[in-house]
Amino acid sequence: MDRYPPIAEHGLVGDLQTAALVSSQGVVDWFAAPRFDSPSIFAALLDHDDGGYMRLAPEHPDAVCKQLYYPDTAILVTRFMSPDGVGEVVDFMPPDRTRTATDRHTLIRVVRTVRGTVDFTLECRPRFDYGRAEHQLELGESTGVFRSPGMDAHLQASFPLERDGQDVRGRVTLSAGESGGVVFTVCASGGEAPAPLTVDGLTAQDYETARFWQGWLRQSRYRGRWPELVHRSVITLKLLTYAPTGALVAAATMGLPEQVGGERNWDYRFTWVRDGALSVRAMLDLGFVEEATAFVHWLVDRLHEREGKEEEPLQTMYRIDGNPHLPEETLEHFEGYRGSSPVRIGNGAVDQLQLDIYGEALTAVSQGLEIAQQTTYRGWKALARTLDWLAGHWDRPDEGIWETRGGRQDFTYSRVMCWVAFDQGLSLAERFRRPADVEKWRSARDAIFEQVMERGWSEQEGAFVQHYGGDVLDASLLLMPRVQFIAPRDPSWLATLDAMDRKLVSDSLVYRYDPAASPDGLRGSEGTFSLCTFLYVDALARAGRLPQARYTFEKMQTHANHVGLFAEEIGPSGEQLGNFPQAFTHLSLIMAATTLDKALDAESGR
Repeated sequence: MDRYPPIAEHGLVGDLQTAALVSSQGVVDWFAAPRFDSPSIFAALLDHDDGGYMRLAPEHPDAVCKQLYYPDTAILVTRFMSPDGVGEVVDFMPPDRTRTATDRHTLIRVVRTVRGTVDFTLECRPRFDYGRAEHQLELGESTGVFRSPGMDAHLQASFPLERDGQDVRGRVTLSAGESGGVVFTVCASGGEAPAPLTVDGLTAQDYETARFWQGWLRQSRYRGRWPELVHRSVITLKLLTYAPTGALVAAATMGLPEQVGGERNWDYRFTWVRDGALSVRAMLDLGFVEEATAFVHWLVDRLHEREGKEEEPLQTMYRIDGNPHLPEETLEHFEGYRGSSPVRIGNGAVDQLQLDIYGEALTAVSQGLEIAQQTTYRGWKALARTLDWLAGHWDRPDEGIWETRGGRQDFTYSRVMCWVAFDQGLSLAERFRRPADVEKWRSARDAIFEQVMERGWSEQEGAFVQHYGGDVLDASLLLMPRVQFIAPRDPSWLATLDAMDRKLVSDSLVYRYDPAASPDGLRGSEGTFSLCTFLYVDALARAGRLPQARYTFEKMQTHANHVGLFAEEIGPSGEQLGNFPQAFTHLSLIMAATTLDKALDAESGR
């Protein structure tokens, strides 16, 4: 077992309330429960010795591994091929259809032999509360219960188990056509034990889970050129959505580095207003109205929570249930992925001022109203209060979209998105004939436009730049034509696109900015941002540069992992870096694909 397999060597399974990573070696090395943002139970990806894992794989030294998803599902198949036989481990979590938050979650691992004879070995070594809590094992012949403070974990197997300290081992030999399985169920302390395991029962759950995912995906109205890529992305977004509230987490993991050995190791298991808001358009473009609507409701609830309070209407991020408290702390006992420390839980960026979120939020609400066709009086008052507040606060430095920790700046992208907020608000007020301080909003919108055009432009670079008074380019500005701040073929925009080609693009991959030229308060460097590469495709397509857009998009596909997933970044050696899989990357992939499809269709007269 590789102590730290490449980040990309994983697939994701989940039940719409939490998720697990399974390596291509058959190891569950990340799993937190009962929610995405709960303490980990398996976290060997962050500390091999103290994090905990569950391995189910053959012992054959010459086994070749291949991992894939069963088509149009979140069921992961890890295949082991050796001279003695071919075996498979099928991992999935039955989705919870009640959409009620629960403390009970089940990871099912079906094991079977396709050809020959295969010896499978099980190791189950949970480490509760990020490895900080001790547990006691109660072991039966083929069942075990790991009891820790506040949580029990039930292990069931179709073969005998043996004690290994407070952990469990097991071994089973299967011939062609034979199946077995392991079920790992977590629940609150003293919770009811799961029903007895049967192989037929596991098979039935496998089929039922496949039907759920394939039935859900049939809603997709995507008919473009890249259905497998787009549909894998939308399944991933669904897996990263907490069903009880509709909130989207930024990624399934925490602490995975943007640079191996560096300090850029953040906890992404929360809901960023920006990411969730942008996912609304991606979901609507594909026909997933229910998911888009659920997030808009979650967002409006956040606005209601601060009614009558003298504070900012929104935070940058929240817990998936809307809890605003995300204190950041360090897990000193974890060594981090390949020595990348500190390993952080919580996220201190929650206290930052990021003014761009209001543009994304108002756009999401506007798109939600495309479906609802109306808004409640109370809902409209919350939107109006937000824009009234923004009218008095937009013109100040903030930390910006990239959550830099090097001090506030007058970020151009933040101003652009404040312009979007007022533009959307004015449009909604007119469309629904709602009371609003239209003159104040229009005055703010127009002032922002003039300011960006005059102060966000660098004569030296011949381009729009990251912040006023500077000359650093920033890939977030690739969204300017998409949000209709500027025409996609305006000469000043085409000049900006050319400047980005020269400064931010490396073999079609895009850096978000140059940390050396724009210090962000952190040591080390980072790779190209996969989100930015897909935003670049979108901008190229809108600018009419279709051969370059298509080449970039299709080359970016080669950087996906073996099951079509993306982490946050691509490193200098082509490796995936950062938390995994990242929702922002997958939603921007969908945005790029739909924009490019539309442009290519128009070019061909379709």
